[in-house]
Amino acid sequence: MTHFVKAWILAIGLILTPAALSAQEALPSAPVVDPAATSAPQAADAPAAAEAAPSGLDPALYTPMKPTPGIGMPVDGGIDFQQQFSETGETAHWINNAILVPMMVGVSLLVLFLLFWVVIRFRRGANPEPSKTTHNTFIEIIWTVIPVLILVVIAVPSISLLARQFEPAPEDALTVKVTGYQWYWGYSYPDNGDFEVISNMLTKEEADARGEPYQLAADNRMVIPVGKPVKLLITAADVIHSFALPSAWFKLDAVPGRINEKVLQIDREGVYYGQCSELCGARHGFMPITVEVLSQEKFDNWVRANGGTVKGEAAMNEVSAEGAGAEEETSTVVAPEMVPANSTGSAAPAAAAPVTQ
Repeated sequence: MTHFVKAWILAIGLILTPAALSAQEALPSAPVVDPAATSAPQAADAPAAAEAAPSGLDPALYTPMKPTPGIGMPVDGGIDFQQQFSETGETAHWINNAILVPMMVGVSLLVLFLLFWVVIRFRRGANPEPSKTTHNTFIEIIWTVIPVLILVVIAVPSISLLARQFEPAPEDALTVKVTGYQWYWGYSYPDNGDFEVISNMLTKEEADARGEPYQLAADNRMVIPVGKPVKLLITAADVIHSFALPSAWFKLDAVPGRINEKVLQIDREGVYYGQCSELCGARHGFMPITVEVLSQEKFDNWVRANGGTVKGEAAMNEVSAEGAGAEEETSTVVAPEMVPANSTGSAAPAAAAPVTQ
């Protein structure tokens, strides 16, 4: 028996040793950061340039928005969910605070009352001869019907909320492909020229310079328009990740070789933070999610700053170009043709052909 236990201990040690060594080797390494995207200015007397420089984009088209403290991020001493800024999140928050919490408190107090009542009423001193009554029909009906009613009250709004979260996106929804990598995120915009934004965590110095929370701020953000449904296509390139944005009540796994779809809509402009919520390796805690919600006009300028195309703008440009090309065509007149000789034997010119464009 002793040899059997020693063999298991040795086998477990051999299995865990390489993983522990690889994790220790990976921990000191810094997250992958694009130098061009995170180059911070040296001049301290230029706040506007300091805000725009980390994005690496033209400040005339896009300047990163400053976050609002306590909005879209966790707060110190918080005991509730984060404030919600999506319709789904507001509904879920209401179900929790108006139905689940009161029900939990009520059931807990009822059970506590019954426990004290039984301890006091049926103690040996007050009840020396215990009752032998069995099969109380009324009590059995009560403890069967009440739990069923409680489950129905919980199930109806919960199932409705769950179904609403996975409704398909409307046809005009903006599409964003989210790819999880070890250990950063990539955001592609197929409706806007299919450019990709690579997002890495900021260092503490960079986060402090931009006025953002450390380990939640990223150099390049996922940008979406406010109040518009966004169809997120979520996948992973290596291992399973999870795209989670608590203030929008959004969470969906990113699985390699599979695309999961869900609609995200945030109804207030601002900066919202999340993190990968699936254990994905040594630097799992260092791949934050930063979503910036802008007006449609500012979003279109951000797309242009990234070299993308605004949805619908390319088609309008093509139509304008075709119209201009048609106007520039020169008029061509077909030379008159000769008709057969008339009665006098001389050739007569035919009528000129119509002018074509």
